[in-house]
Amino acid sequence: MARFLLRSIISTFVTVLLVSIALFFLLEVGSGDITVKILGVFSTEEQRASYRAQLGLDAPPWQRYADWLIGNDWRAASYTGFPLVTEDNLQTGEAEWWADVNGELARWTMEDGELFMLTRQPDGSSNQEPAAADVWQIGENGEELFWGVDTKGNAVKWVRGAGEPVWVLTKAGLRQEGDGPRQYIPLRKGLVRLDPGKSLQTSRPVAVTLFPRVRNTLILAGVAFLVVMPLALLLGIIAGINEGKWIDRVISITSLGATATPEFVTGVFLILVFGIWLKWLPAVSVFLSSDAIFQDPKLIALPVLTLTAVELGYVARMTRASMVEVMDSAYIRTAIIKGMPYSRVVLRHAVRNALMAPITIIMLHVNWLIGGVVVVEVLFGFPGLGKYIYDAAIFGDFNAVEAAAMLTVTIAIATRLVGDLAYTFLNPRIRYA
Repeated sequence: MARFLLRSIISTFVTVLLVSIALFFLLEVGSGDITVKILGVFSTEEQRASYRAQLGLDAPPWQRYADWLIGNDWRAASYTGFPLVTEDNLQTGEAEWWADVNGELARWTMEDGELFMLTRQPDGSSNQEPAAADVWQIGENGEELFWGVDTKGNAVKWVRGAGEPVWVLTKAGLRQEGDGPRQYIPLRKGLVRLDPGKSLQTSRPVAVTLFPRVRNTLILAGVAFLVVMPLALLLGIIAGINEGKWIDRVISITSLGATATPEFVTGVFLILVFGIWLKWLPAVSVFLSSDAIFQDPKLIALPVLTLTAVELGYVARMTRASMVEVMDSAYIRTAIIKGMPYSRVVLRHAVRNALMAPITIIMLHVNWLIGGVVVVEVLFGFPGLGKYIYDAAIFGDFNAVEAAAMLTVTIAIATRLVGDLAYTFLNPRIRYA
């Protein structure tokens, strides 16, 4: 058993690594110029080039992957010459990047061709003063250079007397600014340290915007799982031990119809009946606060019913098929012929062996409940992980999409590992191997 579990754990880590490579290069390299999607088709090449530089997309793909996975603060520190640290903003609570200059936290900005140093104060404010003249270093081509941390969380290189024009995306559109850096390194700690970078849509750390959505989806998926799986297993077992009877046919036909109906059709039907006609439940999941799901549990009623209708039939039919096969096996017939109580044959012998096949389906559907509920969450406006991925993909926020996708992949692989553990419990041939 130890060898079996060790192989499963090793294969899990290898799979996560390979998936991360494929996911990153498909989204950032294979999808073309992402700045066209963000800035629009009418943006100029100069504007797109400026935005690519600000996002760090002008770096080689292999370097961007390494930065995304393990972080780049250590690499940026070799350019700036200062240790780079994060400190929470006292107003927003979100982490900000600073350079540790002789025990003081500092950042820099360029205004009208002059470099200013901003020093963090104990109350969270910044004290701005002109930077010392000796911070400038002579580069290989004779230019005066300075590497520092700007106010947007980048390690940047300024060239004295040669500020670059920078195009900034605002709510009103693109705006040009002067005195910009020549090179950018968007700072991040890396996915392994739970910092996949900033969201392009909100300009906030992805981790800050992602985890509240994950919590909502975990609650939705958890409630749906607790409703669906016991009920589906029970219906499947009942149908399996009553093969060919009227109750088997009712369960089979009903579950087949529920499984064949798409989520959006089931969801719209439930909205019309319970949300609009009867007005028993909210038609959409409008969250007025982060804890709205606890304040008004009815907000998740229709999404849970939709997931239940879709999932119930599939798992029930798989359980029925497995139960029919087990009940038709020789050792079950022998136990019944020898006079063993029928209930004991079913509960102690048949059910345990019949559950081995549905375990795989259940583990796969745990991942579907977490990451595959995009249609359900978008339909009901539920602020969960699925809607987060949808909104980020529409905007072109690759940092958010990559982080959310890797989270769902990790959950999928973790559920497979849990399934392997369940197999060792249900199958003595593995447990005692």
